[in-house]
Amino acid sequence: MNGKVVVITGGTSGIGQVAAEKLAAMGARIVLVARDQQRGQATLRRLAGPAAHSIHYADLSLLAEMKRVAAEIAAAEPRIDVLINNAGAMFNSRQLTADGLERTFAVNHMAYYVVTQGLRERLIASAPARIVSTSSDAHKGAKLDFNDLQSANGYSGFSVYGRSKLCNILFTRELARQLEGTNVTANCLHPGFVATRFGDQSGGLLAPAMGFAKLFAISPEKGADTIVYLASSEAVDKVTGQYFYQRRPATPTPEGQDDAAARRLWQETAKLAGQER
Repeated sequence: MNGKVVVITGGTSGIGQVAAEKLAAMGARIVLVARDQQRGQATLRRLAGPAAHSIHYADLSLLAEMKRVAAEIAAAEPRIDVLINNAGAMFNSRQLTADGLERTFAVNHMAYYVVTQGLRERLIASAPARIVSTSSDAHKGAKLDFNDLQSANGYSGFSVYGRSKLCNILFTRELARQLEGTNVTANCLHPGFVATRFGDQSGGLLAPAMGFAKLFAISPEKGADTIVYLASSEAVDKVTGQYFYQRRPATPTPEGQDDAAARRLWQETAKLAGQER
């Protein structure tokens, strides 16, 4: 990874922070996207290696912020070798952003789409390049209702989170299809159930439930392993459109293999982002 530039969202805690630290130790220059300045600066100080790592701040629940930070990074970085979409959240109650989007959908799906689109030309120009997105086995049992992507008709934090992770898989499939022939790969992964800050501020009964479940979770180091593998290993330099678990291709649910749904989700997402072509 010497000389490689890696952009990572959600890189100041949990598996994202571990991945950033490991890739920096391998010689990459890390460009963090973070919301919390205190955690951002602390993470920046932890990154090793000779490279001058950098950080950009944004609230990835807001479309304007997603677009701004992507534009800033594209302008600042002559090349980008790897984009890691890792920021994510889960909320006990339904909350709408200023854009009228359900907040889980905004952070977990829209931010992946908008940031990737903002950096897409830079990644293609830097090829060979890679896009790695953190999904989850929480997608199992999830189905998308294209008439209710904002979960207005009944809300369950776990269910809505699962749908957002299904979106990550479908996004990856359609992105890989669109990037055919560019030498830019797109893959996603299930990190395992990891003991991190995730869910601590979800509110209601979700926070204590997550806290108890984490007693049985794997470490952030183990959870970050497949992210680092997909970002760096020569073994997957030509692999694209896949869903991985523990460094191996895994099979998502039938809903996660629906190419028609992947195309429709892309179209609906582009409309919501105001980026229709």
